[in-house]
Amino acid sequence: MTMKIEQGNNNSLAKLKLAGRMLLLAAIVVGIALAWMNRGALSPGAIEAAISHSTAAPALFLAAHVVASLLFIPRALVAAAAGLMFGLWWGLIWATIGSVLGSVAGFLVARSVNAGLIDLEALPRFGPYFLRAERGGWPVVALIRVLPIMNHTFVNYALGLTKVPFGAYLLGSFLGQIPATVAFVEFGAAGERAASGRPGWLVPMLIGLAALAISFLLRHVFRSRAPES
Repeated sequence: MTMKIEQGNNNSLAKLKLAGRMLLLAAIVVGIALAWMNRGALSPGAIEAAISHSTAAPALFLAAHVVASLLFIPRALVAAAAGLMFGLWWGLIWATIGSVLGSVAGFLVARSVNAGLIDLEALPRFGPYFLRAERGGWPVVALIRVLPIMNHTFVNYALGLTKVPFGAYLLGSFLGQIPATVAFVEFGAAGERAASGRPGWLVPMLIGLAALAISFLLRHVFRSRAPES
């Protein structure tokens, strides 16, 4: 009798977990659809206008970054908004923290569904990169992150469905996202200074261009080391 009760409790718990996962996936799908339908209203200026006047602007920005990372909203928009709202240096700090939190959120969502669910060998274009990440750890994760052709959200979910260790994913994501984060934040800061007529817009612009150059250099390094597809 006791064993039957325990089995019944375990079955009920498993059903609740499954229902929770399905609700989470449904919420994300609905969110992606809403973001797509309203994509014309998404811009760094719109994000800045919605958040910047609040005393809790940093916390709201981080929350917005996590949501954007789950809904396939381009990370460039959010990073540029950070430059507009917080300026050159604080914008970089908040955008870096937000990008890491967003990466972790997508990774954990995918992993909670089922690690190893995707047959990576069935993905002829990207599969070899993710298979290499399973073997190569954080350096390969970092190199994947600098590839402009791979959407931020797609990488979060895809790596969550692999067997890459969380620690390797976290370190690789943090390091690999730095060049693009710096570039877009600095462009946002430069745009804010230029639009307000303040001097000094050239410095963040040059920093952003240098960061982009580093990103493309790392892209070529990745291609030279990538496995044959």
